[in-house]
Amino acid sequence: MGSKYTKRYTGEFKRDAIALVDSSGKTVTAVARELGISSESLRGWYRRAKADRGEGESGELTSVEREELKRLRKGSANSSRRSRS
Repeated sequence: MGSKYTKRYTGEFKRDAIALVDSSGKTVTAVARELGISSESLRGWYRRAKADRGEGESGELTSVEREELKRLRKGSANSSRRSRS
């Protein structure tokens, strides 16, 4: 069972962790263990960084695309609420 507390990491920490994976030749799991963080967190950051560099899986959204989608969904939800009123 997971903790109710979610630790927040700075953008700088995430970038440094991703750079360590790229430069060390170690696995994401090994680097996460060394840094004392969840391997799933680092794996997600690494996957998003690869997508942002154009190296992601086919169809994977970049951070910019993900933010745009979030903005559009929020706008659509607001429009739906207004039209029902």
